Amino acid sequence: MKYDTSMPIYLQVVRQIEKEIASGRRKPGEKMPSTRDLALAFQINPNTASRVYQVLESEHICMTKRGLGTFVSEDADMVKNIRNQMAKESIAGLISSLKELGYSEEEMIQMIKENWKDA
Repeated sequence: MKYDTSMPIYLQVVRQIEKEIASGRRKPGEKMPSTRDLALAFQINPNTASRVYQVLESEHICMTKRGLGTFVSEDADMVKNIRNQMAKESIAGLISSLKELGYSEEEMIQMIKENWKDA
């Protein structure tokens, strides 16, 4: 993973895991890697990996079962909310960029339709 220096690494890893959950690459109830394995996978410090899990737990995205590990939440509504929020953020960014280029709403919709198959 390539990290952006304008955002803390742990938040970037949290965001990546949220994307994996929202897209279905990580399933509800799935066991997450150990803190050490997460650190290796993302090439981060184990303390940073621990902080990632703390954030995911505080947001109820993951839960730790003592002695068993950390698991993706089984709450389907939570997964749906993450997915919808990420979609809204992406759409807002796209609309903002296209507005800066002078596109109207109709032109944006047409451009999306024309490029849908190529994406």
